[in-house]
Amino acid sequence: MPPIAGNSDLAAAVTKSMRDHWGVFLAEGIILVLLGIAAITVPLVAGLATTIFLGWLFLVAGIVGLVMTFKAREAPGFGWSLLSAIAALLAGGVLIWNPLAGLVTLTYVLIAFFIADGVLTIVLALSHRRELSSRWEWLLVNGIVDLVLAALIISGLPGAFAWALGFLFGIDLLFGGTSLIAMALAARKLAT
Repeated sequence: MPPIAGNSDLAAAVTKSMRDHWGVFLAEGIILVLLGIAAITVPLVAGLATTIFLGWLFLVAGIVGLVMTFKAREAPGFGWSLLSAIAALLAGGVLIWNPLAGLVTLTYVLIAFFIADGVLTIVLALSHRRELSSRWEWLLVNGIVDLVLAALIISGLPGAFAWALGFLFGIDLLFGGTSLIAMALAARKLAT
């Protein structure tokens, strides 16, 4: 199937932007790598910072939700919108008021996510295998890695509360920063 004209225009615009602004992407990548190293080095602080940040996001979302709900009182679902905004306010308040308890809760949510995502990714991989899709093995490995991560966190409880969320967040920052650095350096090479 030939590429759609809009897609090739978008790809060209992204490539041009990367070439023109590779230094910004390089700086962002370096900052993310440094933050990732800091989070891996001090995972409890990173976990607490993540918890507090999420608390503020929920709190702001709850406030905005309340304002918008009351502005649209006559809209269908007023009660549900009101409950949703109140739930966001309460979640944000709890995470900010007691970040250690929030860290414990978020670690349990992380474990549940890894288990659910691992099982579903393995099922997806096996269904792709039946369809003879190429590279289904990578999906299978991804699902197994998720289950192994969940098992590692569970086996480390209760001590895992102090490191799991911050450490995994640091790993994510490190890989994200590294990929940005690689893209920026490749764009720099194209620009010269």
